[in-house]
Amino acid sequence: MALIVHKYGGTSMGSPERIKNVAKRVAKWHNAGHQIVVVPSAMSGETNRLLGLAKEINTNPDPRELDMLAATGEQTSVALLAMALQAIGQPAVSYAGWQVVIKTDSAHTKARIHSIDDVKVRRDLDAGKVVIITGFQGVDENGNITTLGRGGSDTSAVAVAAAMGAAECLIYTDVDGVYTTDPRVVSDARRLNTVTFEEMLEMASLGSKILQIRSVEFAGNYKMPTRVLSSLTDPLMPLEQEMISGTLISFEEDTKMEQATITGIAFSRDEAKITVIGVPDRPGIAYQILGAVAEANIEVDMIIQNQSMDGKTDFTFTVSRSDYDKTMGVLDSKVKAHVGSGNIVGDNKVSKVSVVGVGMRSHVGIASQMFRTLSEEGINIQMISTSEIKISVLINEKYMELAVRALHKAFELEKVQ
Repeated sequence: MALIVHKYGGTSMGSPERIKNVAKRVAKWHNAGHQIVVVPSAMSGETNRLLGLAKEINTNPDPRELDMLAATGEQTSVALLAMALQAIGQPAVSYAGWQVVIKTDSAHTKARIHSIDDVKVRRDLDAGKVVIITGFQGVDENGNITTLGRGGSDTSAVAVAAAMGAAECLIYTDVDGVYTTDPRVVSDARRLNTVTFEEMLEMASLGSKILQIRSVEFAGNYKMPTRVLSSLTDPLMPLEQEMISGTLISFEEDTKMEQATITGIAFSRDEAKITVIGVPDRPGIAYQILGAVAEANIEVDMIIQNQSMDGKTDFTFTVSRSDYDKTMGVLDSKVKAHVGSGNIVGDNKVSKVSVVGVGMRSHVGIASQMFRTLSEEGINIQMISTSEIKISVLINEKYMELAVRALHKAFELEKVQ
């Protein structure tokens, strides 16, 4: 008897009918002899509704009270799913994160999990029950409810699976796996049967919305086999078929890796580029610029410092488009005069496109092929960053979809490797 963790996203829990379908699917797995723990998200749109209510009451709500409010979305989901399972004769019990207990730090709205007490859960599993645990939340050492940030139910599910030594964590979503790129941009994008942890981590960090990046980190740290698959299929489909569907995040490079040079094309529309012109070229200048940005809780991505000319250099970096105005304000008020730079210029109409693949380690010429492909489409590259298994470029946002389609074709990702 294997212990399996199921995670269902907001779309999967979006209506009473879909919750009933989730119950049928869960009961099917349980009836096949598996112990099942389920971690559902709030019903689709519910978290946004709750946060909208909060903003109507207080434009700057206290983070602790915001967590108290947001956590109720998942609490509704677990109770409804337990009722749905009981209605079809499957014993089930639901728990909020603070009842399990899922211990976190005290960083409200973006807490991190410290530990999970599984004694109560194992007792119920041994009694033949399906156990349903709220995702997205936990409790700090002072007894305050905390939430893990957007997409936190993915992290909760993988963390529960890791803590309990589950055989596999199944992430059910409204797509049927991880694709070579977004099928809405490239019609012949191909679903991947497997993807390595490193590739999934890069794709999650580069804009792929399939999994929250922290859940991928958890899966990697604890070597937890994690599968992404669709909840919109027939809930009573044969278990043998469902067990091999979707995309498995693997932790061993398979024998075909020499052939599969590039695994996928990732992209992010939500980018902005900022350049601090005429920065004095002296030790510590990067810290003086980015330290102020970090203190404002703004995350920086790509960074370039130009060659020094006459003791001056230009310093360019990217941030999320939503942080663009805030970053420009910080630089103007706290950095420009302090470091003695010239003007600060920016562009919030840029996008990032990346090629990802562990096969890049053993292949040369990937960068030149990427750059040649973009050149042939008349697309100018503004910035470049690389790692061992990815190359990212910053381009004008109006060329993003063209770039993705051209690169997908150039690396023949529509073909089965």
